[in-house]
Amino acid sequence: MYHHSIKTWVSLFCCLFIAQPAFTQEAGAAPDAGTYFTSFDDTRIYYEVRGEGQPVVLLHGFTNTIESWKSKILYQALLDNGFKVIALDLRGNGKSDKPETVAGYVQDAETRDVSGLVSLLGLSSYQLVGYSRGSIIASRLLVLDKRVSAAVLGGMGDALTNPDWPRRMAFYKALIGEGDTTDFQGFLRYVDESGLDRQTLAFQQQAQSSTSPTDLASVKIPVLVISGDADHENGSAEALAKLIPAARVKRTPGVHNTAHQSPQFSQEVLSFLQQNRHKH
Repeated sequence: MYHHSIKTWVSLFCCLFIAQPAFTQEAGAAPDAGTYFTSFDDTRIYYEVRGEGQPVVLLHGFTNTIESWKSKILYQALLDNGFKVIALDLRGNGKSDKPETVAGYVQDAETRDVSGLVSLLGLSSYQLVGYSRGSIIASRLLVLDKRVSAAVLGGMGDALTNPDWPRRMAFYKALIGEGDTTDFQGFLRYVDESGLDRQTLAFQQQAQSSTSPTDLASVKIPVLVISGDADHENGSAEALAKLIPAARVKRTPGVHNTAHQSPQFSQEVLSFLQQNRHKH
């Protein structure tokens, strides 16, 4: 994950559903070896399934992939404790297709991909863990997919409720080269050196959904809102938890880019998921 030195408020936004059309799995490798499925609009989405037991879906952050989860303590801890771990490269990232217009990202496209994968795998219920932008997508699933039985919103605060979030728009404008990009030079250098496409990332920011306080108030399942004790990048974790009736909030050591790497983060998330196991 990118560590940066640009102004604090501009630190990397490492985060960012519904009747289902037919979704198809491609012939070839078995799911547990990593494979693709074709989503609602013919976008190919790469995913991996590991382990057996309670299914939990992991949603990565902005500019990240499945591999970012696999490097974290939590990933192996879930496997060691009887969970089936399902992870995907969200559209526009990693091995998944990268739609070339903003139309490929609007109307909860990423959320619909996740929900479609869950349908393909035949899951009647699943738990969900998002981090940073992954938590923004997870919040949409909380509202739009009744199969979610418990969820973790990591590295995220109440800014996800704002459809005009200034930070999101600042990243979008920087990625398309609009205005003064001085504060974003470190981030843009990271994007270029990593071989990422600025326009694809801009589409993701441009089309990013928000979830209203009213919608969050309708969520009845258990939710853990968890952030680093020095992470205030995306609004208040405490304020976000107050918007969700059955939510609790935890702080673990670290800033936004480090908190989910800690043993404390892994233990809090694992404990929450174990306490809220649901037969599937």
